[in-house]
Amino acid sequence: MIKEHERVVLKSAVPAEGLEAGDVGTVVHIYRDGLAYEVEFTTLEGYTAAVVTVEAGQVRPVHKREITHARELQTA
Repeated sequence: MIKEHERVVLKSAVPAEGLEAGDVGTVVHIYRDGLAYEVEFTTLEGYTAAVVTVEAGQVRPVHKREITHARELQTA
């Protein structure tokens, strides 16, 4: 189970927040014993880009051999 303060990877886009599959965020709250998570996504400078609630199936844990990738945040 994913724990609070762990990093997770989006498995699908959240267009309303300008987030894409593959974006990395940090779990800030766990709902219903892991059925949903509140995840904070930040810019590389540390500013909050979005805080979203996602179902467990929309995120996955990071894998130990993955690296992050930079892109410019596009918001509506």
